[in-house]
Amino acid sequence: MPWVAIVCAAIMWIILLFLFNKETAPEPVVVDPAVVATINKEWPTVGKTVYQGCAGCHGAEGQGGVGPALANNTKIVKDPVYVHTIITKGKGGMPAQSQLSETEVYAVANYVLNSWGNKIEEPLTPATVAEGQTKIDPAVLKNRSRFVPDHIKLPEIFLATFVMVLLTYGLIGLYSVWAEGLELHPGIHKVRSTPLATLGIITSLGLTVMFSVLFVRQMVTDFAGWAAAEPVAPNVTAEGFYAAMILLMLAASIALYKKYFMDGEVLVEDASGEFPW
Repeated sequence: MPWVAIVCAAIMWIILLFLFNKETAPEPVVVDPAVVATINKEWPTVGKTVYQGCAGCHGAEGQGGVGPALANNTKIVKDPVYVHTIITKGKGGMPAQSQLSETEVYAVANYVLNSWGNKIEEPLTPATVAEGQTKIDPAVLKNRSRFVPDHIKLPEIFLATFVMVLLTYGLIGLYSVWAEGLELHPGIHKVRSTPLATLGIITSLGLTVMFSVLFVRQMVTDFAGWAAAEPVAPNVTAEGFYAAMILLMLAASIALYKKYFMDGEVLVEDASGEFPW
């Protein structure tokens, strides 16, 4: 039964990945030839007019204010598609500019990308946006990097919980067979450690200490990043990895101790009781 539980958990995990994959697929970009034809012609004038509505936050000369500075911004020059994404989807305190037409979006994006010290070689077009898209939407990736996604759905919650229950049951069952055998015989069970078991428990305890140190260092680094003048997002992946390895190494140490260093006792079952166990 433990193996059956683990196989079922693997199947459920594959189904869960398919559900996540559907959410990560970006919407396809439709390249309208009419829009492409007007971009080069209209962005200097239309873009400047549209940007007047942005100047309150980003400054008349892109110097920044409530919003981040756009002048001499190497980040947006290296990734022009990022500007299009922020305009159409929003970020932080900036809402999505859904009131803009497609022509206005590309006009103001190209205006920002070619003003105040910014300069891109080719104008931003729908074709550029289509090429810049990845198979996974960056916004979804950011959401998935959190411990608990903001918009997790009921099927995902159910499957994830079911997978964890099955895996826990399966692993405990396999550990029980490994530590105590298929059958429990009444009496005192003496155990004898081996050199390999001793090396294993020392190694697992040493790795526990090492990952604990790495976890503390990572947390200190992340807190320092948050407190910096320009805050840096914490490395959640590293924090989670180190924390998980600490738990796994502790579990391995306890398992080795139970198997090779701890005497056990099995009592005789009272079959006359009212309950089957």
